[in-house]
Amino acid sequence: MFGPDGLGRPLDSAAAARWLDADPPASDGRFAWLHFNLAQVAAERWLVRHAGLAPEFYEMLHEGVASTRIERVEQALNAVVNDVHFDFELDASDISTLWISVDRRLVVTARRQPLRSVDRLRVAIGRGDAIRSTADLLERLMRTQADVLVGIVRSVTARVDRIEDELLAGRAAARRARLGGVRRVLVRLQRLLAPEPAALFRLLQTPPRWMATEDVQELRAAAEEFSVVLHDMQLLQERIKLLQEEVAASVNEDNNRSLYVLTVVTVLALPINILAGLFGMNVGGIPLADDDHGFWILVALVGAFTVVALWLTLRRQRGHRRD
Repeated sequence: MFGPDGLGRPLDSAAAARWLDADPPASDGRFAWLHFNLAQVAAERWLVRHAGLAPEFYEMLHEGVASTRIERVEQALNAVVNDVHFDFELDASDISTLWISVDRRLVVTARRQPLRSVDRLRVAIGRGDAIRSTADLLERLMRTQADVLVGIVRSVTARVDRIEDELLAGRAAARRARLGGVRRVLVRLQRLLAPEPAALFRLLQTPPRWMATEDVQELRAAAEEFSVVLHDMQLLQERIKLLQEEVAASVNEDNNRSLYVLTVVTVLALPINILAGLFGMNVGGIPLADDDHGFWILVALVGAFTVVALWLTLRRQRGHRRD
């Protein structure tokens, strides 16, 4: 519960129910933030019984659409935003949805997994950070989420820097799978979060009557900050894509070099295999069978063919290099 001084005080479910059921006037300067874990079956029933939220909010909880958006329902705001889990470790599955309802005196947030942004905001309020209105609380939540994304981008950038150093040192072939995993996480984060700034900008063109001009400006600034973070994320994806192409080119070059060496060995061994096959036939008329120097003559013949094959191979290689 936030008083006129903007400081938050802990509120249990019983006190919250009494405050909501008493329907206090909005002019007393108090407003509440109620955060629910929907993994608890009784949480939604409690909301239906006491919170008096619009039916559209409960429809969002069950529709299964995780795309980020903010909608205005009369004088209330309903939002679906996506955040990372509290123990996020750059896994594409560690992203969950946060549902938000905001009006003049009440903010309701609900989630099914512990989320990092909400926990950071809760800790900040517990330290004594003042919140002047429900719109200010929504703006602080968005900024906290943007800060979490900035931290993710910095962590991924540091990881990509290490992989790039290993690539320059010729040891990055084993990092292809890790680059692909990081890129998938960034793509999913951007896909889930990208609609948020545009949706918020559209909303701020016609804000609710209870939202102060200062709150509208702060929300617009938060949306711009989100846009910058998403742009940085897109640039990081492009950098990862270039590194993947560089690693693939390096692997292809190694494969081509190995294939070339194998081809040269095969060509040089071809005269030996042909002559050994011919002179190994158990038929009559094999030349030099009765000659005392037949073995050495065949060795000289095989050596001559091998030298000619080696000369032709090296000549062709020099021709390719000049091209």
